[in-house]
Amino acid sequence: MLSRMKTALGAAALAAIVALGVAGCSAGSGEADGSAPKTAASPTASATPGAGAAGRIQDPDTESLSDAPAAGVVPSKIVIPSLDVSAGMQDLAIGAAGELDPPTNATDAGWYAKGVVPGAVGPAIIAGHIDSTTGPGVFLHLARLKEGETVEVVLSNGDVQTWTVTGSRAALKTEFPTSDVYGTSPTPQLRLITCGGTFDASIGHYDENTIVFADLTSTRKAA
Repeated sequence: MLSRMKTALGAAALAAIVALGVAGCSAGSGEADGSAPKTAASPTASATPGAGAAGRIQDPDTESLSDAPAAGVVPSKIVIPSLDVSAGMQDLAIGAAGELDPPTNATDAGWYAKGVVPGAVGPAIIAGHIDSTTGPGVFLHLARLKEGETVEVVLSNGDVQTWTVTGSRAALKTEFPTSDVYGTSPTPQLRLITCGGTFDASIGHYDENTIVFADLTSTRKAA
């Protein structure tokens, strides 16, 4: 389930998200009443402690790479072949509580629309539900992604980016690896985030986040 993702805002790109952890991870009523989600995943990654210092989020840089998306181009779809995922993309924004609001539909993913666009220099953030009270979420099996497997991001101009997974980790929400996830990078990076670990029915939340890291390896231009 994916409730809101905790953030601390700095100064760039609506300031900078420095601590986004997926707090609850359900879409809708399950979180409010504490009922258990349906078809919860069992992440295989072990918890990795050590949050580190908060890292600054980069502003999008579309000039330093020839494959960087043109201005106004945004992600519209995510495809993960090994997980049989093909999902639409919502724009995510910071809510009134200073947290990143999750996708409104558990079967859609969402990207932080005031952050780095996938393909620009820096870490682009895509988040999704692990499940909901009505069934599986888009990132139900995210923890199963292995190094070397690929993720495709389809852009609004029809270009298709291929990202190669470089690693993943599970982290307690209280030990979210902020600098590793949001720290500056000289190359395009992708972070996929959902919930994991143990579901606590008393509060309607999972106790961990699963984070997948990926590098941009190619861009197939639209015809």
